Amino acid sequence: MADSNITKKALAAALRELMEEIPFDKIRIADICGRCGMNRKSFYYHFKDKYDLVNWIFDTDIITFIQNTSSNPRFYEQMEMFQEVCNYFYENRSFYSKALKIEGQNSFSEHFRECIMPILKIRLAQIIGDSDDDFALNFFTDATVYIIERWLTDEQCMPPEQFVAKIISLTQKGAETVHKEFNPQE
Repeated sequence: MADSNITKKALAAALRELMEEIPFDKIRIADICGRCGMNRKSFYYHFKDKYDLVNWIFDTDIITFIQNTSSNPRFYEQMEMFQEVCNYFYENRSFYSKALKIEGQNSFSEHFRECIMPILKIRLAQIIGDSDDDFALNFFTDATVYIIERWLTDEQCMPPEQFVAKIISLTQKGAETVHKEFNPQE
């Protein structure tokens, strides 16, 4: 198992380096393997394709962190977790801004969407009481993926603390305004 992780980490490091130099769609498996001195057979033993490798990088770094959090966290615990995820993305924004631009069936944005959907489903059940509302789930999932992509790809990417503070402020002000509009007598 240790050797497997060493190999995967070497392939991941090679891909990260290559993505700094050339566009993802121009990177070949042979380039990744050549960068870390491995053969294609080693790559395909661990990964289906280069998209799978990008997703593994994310899964290894983020999903493990998320799995170690409470299964039913309160709003501020969720915001702390979101802050940590945003800190990670910001520290690795060069890689993720490129990864989020990858298009296609196995794209990172699709993988990211699939990963955050169950988290948002739990939160929606807490907020609206209906975790089976596909429209609401897709709306909030797409909005989350898009705003993170937009944030990370902005040339003047704001610090994560500012980004999260803006999201909290917009959410709070929006909820207060909607509540006032629907309950004018209060």
